[in-house]
Amino acid sequence: MAIISDFEEEEQKPKSKPSSAASASSVSATPFTASLDPSNPLQFLQKAIDLVAQETDFLEKETAEKEILSAVRTARQRKEKRKAEEKKEKEERKKLETKEEVKKEAMEEVKKEVEAPAKAEEKEDSGARVPNRGNGLDLEKYSWTQTLQEVTVIIPVPPGTKARFIVCEIKKKHLKVGLKGQPPIIEGELFRPIKPDDSYWSLEDQSAVSILLTKHDQLEWWKSLVKGDPEIDTQKVEPESSKLSDLDPETRQTVEKMMFDQRQKSMGLPTSDEMQKQEILKKFMAEHPEMDFSRAKIS
Repeated sequence: MAIISDFEEEEQKPKSKPSSAASASSVSATPFTASLDPSNPLQFLQKAIDLVAQETDFLEKETAEKEILSAVRTARQRKEKRKAEEKKEKEERKKLETKEEVKKEAMEEVKKEVEAPAKAEEKEDSGARVPNRGNGLDLEKYSWTQTLQEVTVIIPVPPGTKARFIVCEIKKKHLKVGLKGQPPIIEGELFRPIKPDDSYWSLEDQSAVSILLTKHDQLEWWKSLVKGDPEIDTQKVEPESSKLSDLDPETRQTVEKMMFDQRQKSMGLPTSDEMQKQEILKKFMAEHPEMDFSRAKIS
């Protein structure tokens, strides 16, 4: 009987209600199946609002409209902030690319400036001849010498030649010399322009024609008398130091610079131009420590 009594008491106990958590988990969310059409976003928003109105009491609140507007403003601010950050990032990337381009261009310019003297020297040395004692050249049919102001040409002719048999045309950029009825001994464009009115020719001992040409630019050594003839190595020109005092200050400064450069080259040291370029490069390197100069060649 005791067993039957216990069984009846258990059947008479009310069944416990499910917990609120279990109740909430048993409620399934209403699916939202609307798709966003970028050309008509308001339709998507309307459907979302309709769902909220159907499933919740949110829109019945007095502050619902304000809260929705606040959410819209917040979304807009986030988007504007994101766009501003993307724009800033793009500008910084562009600045970095521009900086790299400027760096590359600067390196190329420095490289050209540093390597230019060496290339110029190589070009000059190829095929260039050592000048004679007069800083010119002795050729088969004539010889010529020069100072910074003048060029002297000596052309041997048959002994006893008369002046009337000589053909000599001296122009600003052209020279023609020879004997009548024969091919010209010299004919061509002068290496540099001259002053025809300050130039002349003469017959020496009826055996040689002597021509004096006054240079138009009196600060440059000629490499040849006429273009196309063999050239001399002007780095090996030896001006007479005893005549430096006769030169004007500007010309004297130029000659002294050339003599200094010649001494530097003979000792394997940089010329004045190369030293100046090295100083410019060092200054440039000091002003731009962020640049890589490991590949730059310094003469």
